[in-house]
Amino acid sequence: MFTRPGSFAVLLPVKSPGTGKSRLSILPDPERALLAAAFATDVVDVCLRTDHVAGVLVVSDDAGFAATLAARGAHTCADPGGGLNAALRHGAAFLGDERPDLRPVALCADLPALVPADLAAALADVPSAPCFVADADATGTTLYSASYEDFDPRFGAGSASAHADSGARALGGEWPTLRRDVDDVAGLEAAIRLGVGPCSAEVLRRIGPLHGRRKGRTP
Repeated sequence: MFTRPGSFAVLLPVKSPGTGKSRLSILPDPERALLAAAFATDVVDVCLRTDHVAGVLVVSDDAGFAATLAARGAHTCADPGGGLNAALRHGAAFLGDERPDLRPVALCADLPALVPADLAAALADVPSAPCFVADADATGTTLYSASYEDFDPRFGAGSASAHADSGARALGGEWPTLRRDVDDVAGLEAAIRLGVGPCSAEVLRRIGPLHGRRKGRTP
């Protein structure tokens, strides 16, 4: 299934870009869709440049967009519905049938500033037991990993606490680009300060300055 050397397989849940990033309400729907697609594309590219990542499995409800990520080197499977955690469990089951030798790693697709060094450093700290990386706000989760037998992701509101309550260990490295997800404008501005990937940077260049934006139009 995967040809790269490595012991980890990244599971990347990807919504149809047209339905993503609804909290970026200062931008009209077409621009939010472009950003969501760019974020996921940059994350796939980073994962495929990261040491010890054998491959990326995209779980998506959008076959067309999944095909564009497959063209960049990802593998894909269809999202069966039922929400984010159901998609990840489905992806892990699919992956376990194909590559039982790999450790699944669920990763958020809205990490436009992610760099290989931060992801590789976090993977180097992954223990045998379930673990997770909290986001920059310490309330959400950007990465979760467990063996196939223990794989029980709990993404959603308050996911950092939910993962901790499930017995997963919080990893303590700094890894600023891995922790910087984008849920809202403040998160996007923080990611821009860190430096976003080339696809995200190109979309942001086309959109123009965020300062002073109003929903659906530029000043």
